[in-house]
Amino acid sequence: MQGNWRILFSHMCSTSFLLLWIFVGLNVVEVAGSQQGIPLSVVKLWASAFGGEIKSISAKYSGSQLLQKSIQTKYKEFEKSVRVEEIDGVKLVKNLAVRMEEMFRRKAEATRRLVEAAEEAHHQHEDNPDLQYEYFNAVLINEVDGEGNNVELGGEFILEPNDHFNNLSVNLSLSVVQVPTNMYNKDPDIVNGVYWSEALNKVFVDNFERDPTLIWQYFGSAKGFFRQYPGVKWHPDEHGVIGFDCRNRKWYIQAATSPKDVVILVDVSGSMKGLRLTIARQTVSSILDTLGDDDFFNIIAYNQEIHYVEPCLNGTLVRADRANKDHFREHLDKLFAKGIGLLGEALTEAFTILSDFNQTGRGSVCSQAIMLVTDGATEMYDDVFERYNWPERKVRIFPYLIGRESAFADNLKWMACANKGYFSQISTLADVQENVMRYLHVMSRPKVIDHEHDTVWTEAYVDSALSQAHKLKDKSGPSLMTTVAMPVFSTKNETKNQGILLGVVGTDIPLQELMKLIPKHMLGIHGYAFAVTNNGYILTHPDLRPLYQEGQKRRKPNYSSVDLSEVEWEDKDGILRNAMVNRRTGTFSMEVKKTVDRGRRVLKMHNDYYYTDIKGTPFSVGVALSRGHGKYFFRGNVSVEAGLRDLEQPDVALADEWTYCNTEEEHEHRHLTQIQAIKLFMTGRRPHLKCDRELIQEVLFDAVVTAPLEAYWTGLALNKSENSDKGVEIAFLGTRTGLSRTNLFVPADQLSNQDFLTAEDKEGVFNADHFPLWYKRAAEQVPGTFIYSIPFSTALENKSVVLASTAIQLLDDRKSPIVAAVGIQMKLEFFQRKFWTACRQCTALDGKCSISCDNEDINCYLIDNNGFILVTEEQSQTGLFFGEVEGAVMNKLLQMGSFKRITLYDYQALCREYAGSSDSARMLSDPFSVVKWLLTELVIFLLEFNLYSWWNVDLSVKAQRSRGKTMMVPCDTEYPAFVSERTIKETTGNIDCEGCIRSFVIQQIPSSNLFMVVVDNKCDCSSAPPVTMDPIEIMYNESLKCDRLKFQKDRKKPESCHPFHPEENAMECGSATRLSSPLTAALLPLIIATISR
Repeated sequence: MQGNWRILFSHMCSTSFLLLWIFVGLNVVEVAGSQQGIPLSVVKLWASAFGGEIKSISAKYSGSQLLQKSIQTKYKEFEKSVRVEEIDGVKLVKNLAVRMEEMFRRKAEATRRLVEAAEEAHHQHEDNPDLQYEYFNAVLINEVDGEGNNVELGGEFILEPNDHFNNLSVNLSLSVVQVPTNMYNKDPDIVNGVYWSEALNKVFVDNFERDPTLIWQYFGSAKGFFRQYPGVKWHPDEHGVIGFDCRNRKWYIQAATSPKDVVILVDVSGSMKGLRLTIARQTVSSILDTLGDDDFFNIIAYNQEIHYVEPCLNGTLVRADRANKDHFREHLDKLFAKGIGLLGEALTEAFTILSDFNQTGRGSVCSQAIMLVTDGATEMYDDVFERYNWPERKVRIFPYLIGRESAFADNLKWMACANKGYFSQISTLADVQENVMRYLHVMSRPKVIDHEHDTVWTEAYVDSALSQAHKLKDKSGPSLMTTVAMPVFSTKNETKNQGILLGVVGTDIPLQELMKLIPKHMLGIHGYAFAVTNNGYILTHPDLRPLYQEGQKRRKPNYSSVDLSEVEWEDKDGILRNAMVNRRTGTFSMEVKKTVDRGRRVLKMHNDYYYTDIKGTPFSVGVALSRGHGKYFFRGNVSVEAGLRDLEQPDVALADEWTYCNTEEEHEHRHLTQIQAIKLFMTGRRPHLKCDRELIQEVLFDAVVTAPLEAYWTGLALNKSENSDKGVEIAFLGTRTGLSRTNLFVPADQLSNQDFLTAEDKEGVFNADHFPLWYKRAAEQVPGTFIYSIPFSTALENKSVVLASTAIQLLDDRKSPIVAAVGIQMKLEFFQRKFWTACRQCTALDGKCSISCDNEDINCYLIDNNGFILVTEEQSQTGLFFGEVEGAVMNKLLQMGSFKRITLYDYQALCREYAGSSDSARMLSDPFSVVKWLLTELVIFLLEFNLYSWWNVDLSVKAQRSRGKTMMVPCDTEYPAFVSERTIKETTGNIDCEGCIRSFVIQQIPSSNLFMVVVDNKCDCSSAPPVTMDPIEIMYNESLKCDRLKFQKDRKKPESCHPFHPEENAMECGSATRLSSPLTAALLPLIIATISR
């Protein structure tokens, strides 16, 4: 027995030893194979040789060591007056809020002066139906007829280019009047309104003289005309149409009415088929246009049954933001007419929704309305109204009778009059817009009678119709703005209880002006300021991307309703967003992943947020400061004389979009450059200039400290033995105060990348909301090392360049502020030549290298810390992501931890979607589509259609949804970014490619963000999938889509609400038909009973 155990034990030991030997042998073979195929020592030699050479060039031509020494010398020289301070985020954001409040207050005061002038002018005016008055029509000015004479309502109108108004030719003395295309220029109502509103010209001019930062001021009349200052020529589109009607602009609607909850009832019974359903769809779409972000709605179609247009939203209301309205418009396409219409059940459902939703406190908690779109009602349904709406009549009823028949008009008008609404009849598509707009004036009555001039502020937006009419051309695309607006009322005693809204006045505020108030130098390299509305939408934020590029800059569909949670997406619980929406003051911290370089690179940091409200507005402002060097500020001090001397050197420039001195508040200062203004201010010659003295003092210090580089760079440029092959083209620096210096080592016309450091290079210069990319990336690199990259804008061009930059710290301390960054631009070919030269070195005594990048058996790459290729034998691969070229190797690097994959999300993305068939209303814009429809609906068409309807139906939508084409639609995407692990300097690895072992070596280049990758090319690994950075659309199932539609984020309701007024004249409830005597008799007791209460 013992012998058996011995034998068994002996066999186990032998087996274990054999397995251990095999295991160790395999590992030895793997490492040995790697070492034999690609010697790590040789790759390390190459990396060391290239790193030393390229750092020497970068340091020499950038002057980084000289600048570091100069700063430290000045620090010691002025040690008593130079100090490092920690930034007080709370104080910073409160000061910023006060500055923004003051700016907004000035705009609101200008608007209020327009209100007062308009109301006084109207009060003094007596309407004259026979009034003849020649005014300057915005479209007709400076137009002549065939004989060379000025056309009627045209006349000679002096226009001069003005850079304050986007270089448009304007008249600063007069305004112009625009009348919608579908309205008559000489309509008595319009002529009278234009006549009395001429009084606004004087106030327009006076406002502009008081505040030269004002841009467009205007009055939008309830009659439809639009008076704009300064005067400017308007241009129709290619169809001869101007699609601008001031009354459907958000600023007009917000100022005219209070927030509202709306249920739209659409009759889809059999009698609504054909053109009537088409008009009904267009009517509903126009109603949606009049709803804003403070409104809530739902749409119900009814016949013998109740059909929620979006079944997911049964029994509730949703916010009327752009995304929700577009979603419902798509569902309108699916409506078809059949059966009979049971209006009573539909009204009951609508009243129930409004009551239940109002009790939750989630809606507008203000006005309520039911919009009824139908071709008739067989009864009055007074039992329904008595049960749900009388006697308070809190829900207004707005019936829209579709078609020419008037058999049921009396019933529908009675509903409107009995419920403080308004009746309209819509016979053709051309009638839709004007008739829908009438309900707004009814909703505005309580506000008018209360005489409450509520100041309203819009979200960030671009008025594309206005830009098109002005023929505004801007390479950067249309600029975002917010509008401050106030309603204008009739103050005549005889019309007081009618609550007559005369119109709305407003002025635009470019958000660029808001950004000029931000003290960028105090926010640090990665810090930024941002603002949100009461609905949580972004007013301004550096990560807001309102435009997309497709041949030209275009607006994204939902650009104006991007929520803060969609850019600060790491705030999963909405703590920061909800605090700002509720206008609190406080702080918040979180780790964030910020993308740079067009989303291709990512920086991980820890941000501290500080926020507070902007009084007098619905906005809140916040600032984000990154921990570490971003929380500290460096204050220096030099004499004004020395500072100004060095500031005026020709190689010095200041950040274009930063405000050192406000040269726009006074007309006499507009021509001054920032450097000229600083000199006048600091020498006391213009003491009234508003300048930031602290910032200017720091700029002067930076000018003195960086001055030695001018002479140093000039010496290098004059030395013919230096840079003989002109591989280094530019040296540059930037400081924390927005000061920059540049030196050209080659003539300007010979630069490989002529956009660099110009306004065309948005990410390469100091901007209103960010530091240059080369500065930001250098700040996150180890001090004393350079960061190298190929600008993506030039990577695929023949004239590619490489940028190298490094940060300059005041002290060797993590808390030390980074006071500057310096760098150079070199030719890519020069940079690559240095790399290939280094790769030919070896340690063999006989000079015969065991491996070489010239050998076909290996591939050599130079990649950066985000995995992008700078050097490769295949030129077409330059600038590509390494994983696209060497998928198997990149996958192995990720497994080994040499690189990390970071998942990012884009909630402002656009995805391509195939556009299917259009709805019938949009098909009407296509003559070929009309033919079939004409044949089936010929009789109705001849009776009810007209040419204007056919020509002018939703041309903008048609352009987006042409049949058989792709279109860009909003979507959410997930995409990766990659970053190297700093602690791993070198590594080797093997990849099994279908039985063939492929080895590689990766070695960090010293003092840089670069890595050399040498890959054995003996095995075919092409079957391995590439590693890409392509975004993947996040697909939501139907249940999740429904949850997202229903989910309502926190919002702050507007403080002002005017739902109804006891003095309203409810008899002003429709004008298409007259009430018959029996109906008047039926309505009179109800009105008397209501008044008696």
